[in-house]
Amino acid sequence: MRAVVQRVTQARVTINGNETRTIGPGLVILLGVRLEDTEADARALALKLAQLRLFEDDEERINRSLKDTGGAALVVSNFTLYGDCRKGRRPSFTAAARPAEANALYQLFVRCLREQISQVETGEFQAKMNVVINNDGPVTLLVDSEKRI
Repeated sequence: MRAVVQRVTQARVTINGNETRTIGPGLVILLGVRLEDTEADARALALKLAQLRLFEDDEERINRSLKDTGGAALVVSNFTLYGDCRKGRRPSFTAAARPAEANALYQLFVRCLREQISQVETGEFQAKMNVVINNDGPVTLLVDSEKRI
């Protein structure tokens, strides 16, 4: 699994031009699932991101986690994170998991994250979404489960 993680002051996702889900301070997690990913990857990545120290403490050091701060998360599925642009001008998405498998692992990731923190909002798998992110810092990380979290 691959996650682009951004610390935000606020964020929102609008789904199919209608429903909007919002969070205040916390993390936006754009989540991609690859063919080889397993339930263990989803569980480990959710735990890692809940405990990843990306927020400032009282001394302005980046030393507190989402779990420590009580912040929220907005999780949006994003198969394009596994786009391969090495050849030609059109990305190949052959490394991305097929929709049924990807959705199952995406949903498991969300459930596991909800076990760690109280507010988790989501986009909608395979929907057309507009995501607005007010990046704080900016703090942006790429976290990959295949690189042993």
